[in-house]
Amino acid sequence: MKKKAEWPRRLRSQEWYGGTSRDVIYHRGWLKNQGYPHDLFDGRPVIGILNTWSDMTPCNGHLRELAEKVKAGVWEAGGFPLEVPVFSASENTFRPTAMMYRNLAALAVEEAIRGQPMDGCVLLVGCDKTTPSLLMGAASCDLPSIVVTGGPMLNGYFRGERVGSGTHLWKFSEMVKAGEMTQAEFLEAEASMSRSSGTCNTMGTASTMASMAEALGMALSGNAAIPGVDSRRKVMAQLTGRRIVQMVKDDLKPSEIMTKQAFENAIRTNAAIGGSTNAVIHLLAIAGRVGIDLSLDDWDRCGRDVPTIVNLMPSGKYLMEEFFYAGGLPVVLKRLGEAGLLHKEALTVSGETVWDEVKDVVNWNEDVILPAEKALTSSGGIVVLRGNLAPKGAVLKPSAASPHLLVHKGRAVVFEDIDDYKAKINDDSLDIDETCIMVMKNCGPKGYPGMAEVGNMGLPPKVLKKGILDMVRISDARMSGTAYGTVVLHTSPEAAVGGPLAVVKNGDMIELDVPNRRLHLDISDEELTRRLAEWQPNHDLPTSGYAYLHQQHVEGADTGADLDFLKGCRGNAVGKDSH
Repeated sequence: MKKKAEWPRRLRSQEWYGGTSRDVIYHRGWLKNQGYPHDLFDGRPVIGILNTWSDMTPCNGHLRELAEKVKAGVWEAGGFPLEVPVFSASENTFRPTAMMYRNLAALAVEEAIRGQPMDGCVLLVGCDKTTPSLLMGAASCDLPSIVVTGGPMLNGYFRGERVGSGTHLWKFSEMVKAGEMTQAEFLEAEASMSRSSGTCNTMGTASTMASMAEALGMALSGNAAIPGVDSRRKVMAQLTGRRIVQMVKDDLKPSEIMTKQAFENAIRTNAAIGGSTNAVIHLLAIAGRVGIDLSLDDWDRCGRDVPTIVNLMPSGKYLMEEFFYAGGLPVVLKRLGEAGLLHKEALTVSGETVWDEVKDVVNWNEDVILPAEKALTSSGGIVVLRGNLAPKGAVLKPSAASPHLLVHKGRAVVFEDIDDYKAKINDDSLDIDETCIMVMKNCGPKGYPGMAEVGNMGLPPKVLKKGILDMVRISDARMSGTAYGTVVLHTSPEAAVGGPLAVVKNGDMIELDVPNRRLHLDISDEELTRRLAEWQPNHDLPTSGYAYLHQQHVEGADTGADLDFLKGCRGNAVGKDSH
């Protein structure tokens, strides 16, 4: 257990607010125009509530209300809360993709913390990229920090059927293309998909990353699954406000919580919950900020033999609301601990170990959180594939894939980019059938740019009309955590930098062998070398703005797609005062 720091002591915020110098009076005097009494500047912890609320981030639309509860908790514990708006990258509004702005948001958060008088931070997050971006920024600064998420939406229902965010969007869209649903019915279903505040109600990326924050030890136990409109979500926010004040007094930092053991716990948790492939990129990036050596090999090593026991869409049949009622993530962590798959001594923001937090919890619904012998898949995790088509790796989510396609050889049908795919996919003259393998290029971190969630390419109508619901698909793109299918993603190196994916041609045979972790293009080494030597980039490069910075500095998906100059920069030095 961590030794607690001496208290009281002089805190970082006193560089701005403590004393009688001209500079201190400048900082303190201006803040007093909000009506704060002088005794609030007496050295008590100043807590920055980093709020990703935005009207254009629907998942986070209720975070203003939660921020007030966090403030109440901070006040109760003797702290001084100050709410700070930070960059909010919404998955459902940002173009070309929110992923392009995750690193910008992380950079903005890091500088918001580093440049302002905070002693500790509450990371108020929800939508997919807000959770990793704030964790990345907080990790770089290494001030005491704690996560509270906005929580998932309530279940959707359409004509008596549960409707899962995203998952049913893909399903209904394919049904329209197959002639099984009318456009009018699709519009009717739309009204039932998002019926309360909160993030996706499936085990999509938002719920996955909320679970990752809890599994890493960076959120209070039970945080991940409480619905956004449940009164217990407000209680969690207020308790988080209380806790961060004590964390500052104890000087409990992210680097002491997010250890290699914590990341291994998170990887195994992701396998158990059937979590999003996006967690791979985000955890690699967060680990890079903390200075932890985490790789794709760790994902395969830690997740390979973990059964998927959470029966949620897109892998199963239930939604986050039922997951919460069943006991939520603490039950999953307890199951992992009982199976010898949890580093029980890993420290959490509570100051206790993860095992102390979960050892006494109860599973209230074994159809939602399954016994291991009834797991959705006995080997969950994220599969890491390698071969001449993916020398640096590619990933696949087996719990969302079709078992009969996990070993498959097929003829490549190639799309040069997303626009080429959209132009061709609905054409009945396209030479494709269900045995083929769909290949899409130029959708990686540099190629899209930003690596959009387009990897789960919709199937051609001519195949859907046969009743076929899945085909093998390969790209350097990402896939929404709400999506499903036998989809190979994050193929590295990406096509835009001349990776082998760039030289795949129509008619090439490709072998997918998930049990043996193999992804192979069936051409000779000499032919592959010749094609790569002849390859020329075929996409325009940005020349200004953040897009240019991103293009020049973003790393590959295999290492987390962070900006190369932001890794390993942990520290919380106070900048010089210019006044």
